[in-house]
Amino acid sequence: MLAYATLGTADLPRAAVFYDAVLAELGAARMMEEPDYFIAWANSEEGAGLGITYPFNKEAATVGNGTMVALAATSREQVDAVYARAIELGGTDEGAPGQRYPGFYAAYFRDLDGNKLNCCYMGE
Repeated sequence: MLAYATLGTADLPRAAVFYDAVLAELGAARMMEEPDYFIAWANSEEGAGLGITYPFNKEAATVGNGTMVALAATSREQVDAVYARAIELGGTDEGAPGQRYPGFYAAYFRDLDGNKLNCCYMGE
């Protein structure tokens, strides 16, 4: 159902370095780019993508209260790697990797602009 999610940024080049490295852990690469406006990544032609952008209205990018983007991993180890890379690059911890519910392993972090993300693996 989800085609893509977009997060706002105040500094596109800085955010691009962060997401190039974090999303590479999931096998994602840039799929669409307008260098002065937005960048989007995906790890397949069929799945959902993630984009970062300067707000269209030219106002400051803000973080939504209760808004979060979840990134699908193929293993617990991949969740751990995504989380570690995000923190290494200056992201902030919102919940270290761990089992949240039976069959749901996840880690939570914020990007350099304060957007909240989750990386999760659903399986045993």
